[in-house]
Amino acid sequence: MSIELNEIIIRDVQAQDMPAIKSIYELEVLHGISSWEDLPPSLDEMIERKNKVVQAGYPYRVACLGDQLLGYAYASAYRSRPAYRFTVENSIYLADGVQRMGVGQKLLTDLVQQCEVRGFRQMIAVVGGSDNHVSINFHKKMGFEQVGLVKNIGHKFDQWLDSVMLQLPLGKAHKSAPGKLDKS
Repeated sequence: MSIELNEIIIRDVQAQDMPAIKSIYELEVLHGISSWEDLPPSLDEMIERKNKVVQAGYPYRVACLGDQLLGYAYASAYRSRPAYRFTVENSIYLADGVQRMGVGQKLLTDLVQQCEVRGFRQMIAVVGGSDNHVSINFHKKMGFEQVGLVKNIGHKFDQWLDSVMLQLPLGKAHKSAPGKLDKS
């Protein structure tokens, strides 16, 4: 498959996107280590999860080429305590066959911008598996810095998995009072 990046549209998620999103996520649950779920959630569960993200004011974006959904990304609360309210955790998943074509970069760049406009100051990526070099290197290429490694805390596919934490400052990060939108 050949992709012209300038033809990809990044937009807010819509109801009709959810079956494709469910399919993309299901593949990762069943065959990958980015998700630590054992069973793919139902379409209704995926819709409920999306609704919670959107209703909480976080961005949930999709990358489309014509009528084909190539991937999705969203930000959500990093932790529930009030002091964490300016920090988000990102999630990004791509359809099979479009990895390493620039789709993820375009999608994550958009997600970062969406978070900055909302006044968030830090983005955390929690990568499943320290052997998940594709995801770790992708986040580093996007400006994230590895800030932590928690060893052997997940078990999937008969192996113990590490959790790798990466961090990206957003906007003016910690250099000004929280909640102030950056214009720079």
